[in-house]
Amino acid sequence: MQTKLNRWTILWASTLINLCVGAVYAFSIFALPLSEKFNASMGDIMMAFTINAAISPVPMILGGKLVDKGGAKKAIFIGGTMFGLGFLLSGLATAPWMLYITYGLIAGIGQGIVYASTIGNNAKLFPDKRGLAAGIVTAGYGGGTVIISPIANALISSSGVNMAMVTLGIAFLIIILGCGFLVKPAPAGYIPEGWIPPVTSSPKNSVNLNWKEMIKTPLFYVIASMFLIGALSGMMVTSNASVIGQTMFGLTPAIAALYVSLYSLSNCLGRVFWGAVSDKIGRFKCLMMIYLVISIMMFIIAQSSTVTGFVIAIVGIGLCFGGTMGIFPSIVGEKFGMKFYGVNYGVVFIGYSGAAFFGPRIASSVAAANDGNFTNAFYIALVISLVGLLLTFVYNAMDKKNKQNSTSKQMSMEAAE
Repeated sequence: MQTKLNRWTILWASTLINLCVGAVYAFSIFALPLSEKFNASMGDIMMAFTINAAISPVPMILGGKLVDKGGAKKAIFIGGTMFGLGFLLSGLATAPWMLYITYGLIAGIGQGIVYASTIGNNAKLFPDKRGLAAGIVTAGYGGGTVIISPIANALISSSGVNMAMVTLGIAFLIIILGCGFLVKPAPAGYIPEGWIPPVTSSPKNSVNLNWKEMIKTPLFYVIASMFLIGALSGMMVTSNASVIGQTMFGLTPAIAALYVSLYSLSNCLGRVFWGAVSDKIGRFKCLMMIYLVISIMMFIIAQSSTVTGFVIAIVGIGLCFGGTMGIFPSIVGEKFGMKFYGVNYGVVFIGYSGAAFFGPRIASSVAAANDGNFTNAFYIALVISLVGLLLTFVYNAMDKKNKQNSTSKQMSMEAAE
């Protein structure tokens, strides 16, 4: 008999948990005060964030493995404890190298474990609304910056950067572990009450590949490449939005910060919007639209000299960057199966990590070579996005071929019987 549970309660608890771990992207708020505190360069301080982003696939694979074994709650407790303590200990650091351990490694590993468990568990709980569920739970992660940034600013102003990080670390521990008690692991083969799974093939012919089998398929490399490309343009803008606004459009730091928040909000909403739309019209059509919109927005921001053009472009890019984060969790589950989903998504997430590593560097390097002007970086992102658009057609063709082969194999087996 199937376990009855309130999956929406689990989804919203998971989203609140992700709001906390999404605070890692608010690190720029702490960076300047920390550099002044330690008398260190911004590059030395930002290395903590780089380490955090670079290691993300490893803890995601670890968290995914726990989810695949029914240990979503355990993963949240382990990861949440590490994340909260990492943040807290960062407030006690007295040198940049200590931040590399506390914020980079401890909080980074904890964050990845938590993120993998919330996405993986909810993907299994919502087979009927996988895009919407992935969009909501990842929106929590993307929205962390929007909510935490003003809180962090207020805490830094009132009690200093060290106490701000200690206070937030304690708050994160309480919220994540408290919400963790509301999380229940998805039962194996969970089917929501009243939902009839679409019949596409016989159960014995359903796809459930582990990560070793997955990486042997050409489709894996196309999906990982599309993920990298979809995230790359977002990362190129996300890390430089304030600088772009100030140097190219004459915004003050305060106004630029408001537009950065607008970009983050667009990113957050895009995850829910595109995730829900993809449930209705299909992942292929959504991806095609996302890459096309990104290309158009990159052209607009490259050509524009007005603040209006800047705002339109960053909102469009934010929505589409969020869309990639809301769609790819569903694609991984549908193309490689749910049995090993947690680990598989962690492996595919290497594409996103590549974007997080290379995107900001490409943009800043191109700008540095052009007296601080990012225009050529936008054109590079435009071309890359068009490559992503072409890859969607490759993906669609490969997917159709796999389905045809699967149907032929099934008919042959049935004829043999």
